[in-house]
Amino acid sequence: MNNRSRSLAWDATTAIEALAAADTALWIWTPSEDQMRFTGATRALGLGPLAPECSGAAFSAVAVPQDRALAEKILKPQEEGTEVAVRLRMRDAETCIWRGVWLEDGLRAAGVVALEKRFSASERDRLTGLLDRRTFIARAAEALTQPGEYELVAADVDRLRRLNEALGHERADLVLAALGSRLNAAFSQDAAAARVGEDEFAIILPRGAVAAAERLREALEQPLRVAGFDIYPTVSIGAVAVEGGPDAPDAAELLRRVELAVEHAKSAGRGGVAAYGRALESDSLSRLALESDLRNAFVRGEIEPFYQPIVNLDTGAVAGFEALARWRHPRRGLVPPDEFLGLADEMGLMNELGLLMMTQSARQLAEWLQRHPGAGKLFCSVNLSVGEIERPGLVEDVARVIAETGLPRGALKLEVTESDIMRDTTRAADILKQLRDAGASLALDDFGTGFSSLSYLARLPFDTLKIDRYFVLTMDTDEGSAKIVKSVVNLGRDLSLEVVAEGVENATLARLLLDAQCHYGQGFGYAQPLPAQGAEVYLNESLADGSAPIKARSA
Repeated sequence: MNNRSRSLAWDATTAIEALAAADTALWIWTPSEDQMRFTGATRALGLGPLAPECSGAAFSAVAVPQDRALAEKILKPQEEGTEVAVRLRMRDAETCIWRGVWLEDGLRAAGVVALEKRFSASERDRLTGLLDRRTFIARAAEALTQPGEYELVAADVDRLRRLNEALGHERADLVLAALGSRLNAAFSQDAAAARVGEDEFAIILPRGAVAAAERLREALEQPLRVAGFDIYPTVSIGAVAVEGGPDAPDAAELLRRVELAVEHAKSAGRGGVAAYGRALESDSLSRLALESDLRNAFVRGEIEPFYQPIVNLDTGAVAGFEALARWRHPRRGLVPPDEFLGLADEMGLMNELGLLMMTQSARQLAEWLQRHPGAGKLFCSVNLSVGEIERPGLVEDVARVIAETGLPRGALKLEVTESDIMRDTTRAADILKQLRDAGASLALDDFGTGFSSLSYLARLPFDTLKIDRYFVLTMDTDEGSAKIVKSVVNLGRDLSLEVVAEGVENATLARLLLDAQCHYGQGFGYAQPLPAQGAEVYLNESLADGSAPIKARSA
C-alpha cells in the first residue's frame, strides 16, 4: 500500500470518532457468550451503563418496562439474514431505532443504533408527514408484542384517479396532504397513522379504545376546497382484528389482509366498509386466476367488440355503431365489462385493448360498408381509454388501420373523455389534429360531467358531442336535466358539432330529443350492444323497414 492509500484508509479510532459525532453506536450480540458489545456514542443513547459490553439480562433491564419485550426480541436468535428493526427506549434516553442483521448461521447479530430523529427523514411520507409503509409495519409489529386485542384499519380514497385526471397530480397531492393532516390530528401518536399506498392510509389501535373505523371516516370525509373546486372525499374502509402477544401474526401479513378487506369494500361501491374474513382469501385467489385468464384472453382472441346502434333521430336510420369490449371466457361465458375493464386497467392492458378494439372494429365496419352500400355514411365509434391519447404511436396506428381497411375519411370515430384533454389542452389539441389529419373523426364523450371550459371546446377539433346518459334518462322527470340536454344540443349546433344522446331507453325520450333538435340517439330503447353478427342483422332489418325499432317504454 502506498502512502496515499494508507492516508485514506479507515482506522478504528476514526470510525469511533465518526460514530460518536453522529450520536450513533454499533452493537454486536453473541447469544452463545451472552454478550452484547457496543462501540460509539453509547452515553447519548442511554447505553452508557452497558458499555462496552453487558449480558442479555442487563440489556433488557435497562430498557423502559413497557419496551422490555422488544429488547428481548433483539436478543432472540434468528436465521442468518433475518433483519432486525426495532424502536426501543432505554431509561433516561430518547427513543432509538435498532437496525441490524443476523449473521453466521444465526450465531450472532450486529447492527447500528441511533436516535429515532436521525432516521425520521426516511421513515416519513414526504407528502403527508405520516409514517411510510415500511415504518408502519415495524410499529405495528412492536405494538403486537404486547398482549391484548388490536384492530388494524385501512382506508382507500375513492376516485383518486378521477381527481388526478380533473385537477392534475399536483392539486390532487394537495388533497392527500390535507387528508394526512386530518388523520394525524384525529388519532394519538400511538395509533401510528401512516400512508401505506398512493391513496391508502392505515392505523393500528387497541381494540375498543375508540371506534376506529368511524373516527377514521369522520376525519377523512370532511369536505375541502382545492384550486377553486369543492372536494367531497369518500373512503372505502377495511379492518382486521388480531390478538397481540408472542403468537401474534406478522404485521406485514395483517396489512395484506386489511387491504383485501379494503378491496372488498370498494367492490360494494363508494364509501363501503368490510372486515377481513377467510372468504376474502378465496376471492383473492379467484382474482389471481382471472388476471391470468385475462392476459391469455388477448392471445386466444377472446376479447371482441359488441356493437350498439346509433340512430339518426330525424330519419330513424341506423347512422353507426359504438364498439364496446366484451370477453367471451371459455368457462365463465360472457364476462361483464365492469368485471374485467378495471382489472385490465390495473394490469396496464388498456392500450393493448384500445388497439385491439380499433383494429377489429375498423375491419368489421369495412366489411359492412362493402356488403351494404345502402347504409350510407355508416361510422363506428371506438373509445380511447384514459391516457391513451398520449400513447406513443397512437396517430401512426390510426393511420395504418384506416389505410389497411380502406375506410372512408371520418368513418372511424374516436371518443375521448373531457378529463383526458383537460390535463394538457395544448398537447391534446395537437394530437387531436393529427388524428383528424390521419382520417379519424372525433367525439367528446360524457360531455357535461367534467371540468371543461367552453373556450377549450371552441378550439379543439371535435365534430361530435356525446351527452352523458344520466341527463338523458332523467330529462322527462327532471327539469334541470332537460335544460342541460337542450343547452348541449344548442351549443353543438352553434359550434357546428353533431350531438349524440346516450341513454335513450324509450320512444318518449327519443321524441323529447327530436323536439330539442338532437341529431342522434343511442341506448337500450333501440338495442343493447350486439355481437357482430347480431349487429348486422339489426342493420339489415333497419334498412328493410326504413328505420330502427324503438321501444315504446322502458321495461
